[in-house]
Amino acid sequence: MSQQHYMTPKGYRVLEKELYWLLHDERPKIVDVVSWAAGNGDRSENGDYIYNKKRLREIDRRVRYLTKKLENTTIVDPARQQNLTRVFFGAKVKYLREDDSEVTVQLVDVDEADYREGKINWLSPVGRALLKAEEGDEVKVLTDQGEEYLEILEITYPLD
Repeated sequence: MSQQHYMTPKGYRVLEKELYWLLHDERPKIVDVVSWAAGNGDRSENGDYIYNKKRLREIDRRVRYLTKKLENTTIVDPARQQNLTRVFFGAKVKYLREDDSEVTVQLVDVDEADYREGKINWLSPVGRALLKAEEGDEVKVLTDQGEEYLEILEITYPLD
């Protein structure tokens, strides 16, 4: 039984696009190079052959990962969650930390997570702590530095 994944529509499209590129652009080029290099004689000392054969294995590994991930993904569109008052996958949450700094994050899949863009894995410690919270709630997060309490200031579900 495979694990179910959740992704935003944008995140799903990014992975689909990468899979298409790997299968239709990158892999065929590498296969051509490997074929050419194999025809050049001794493969044990052929740098082109060795490097590109390794690259081909990396591509195939990524293709398997993306295929499996996309097959077992449920797309959750935050735009369709507009009337929710609790934090669920796709929510954009503004919270107040103990040092009085405000942070805004969106809960997304691990493959979409990018802290510089304010997107965090919904299964991360902060993501898990925020799940099912409502505005005004205070949640406890266990970090490497110990416990921290976060006050939920605002919950929205982005339209993009």
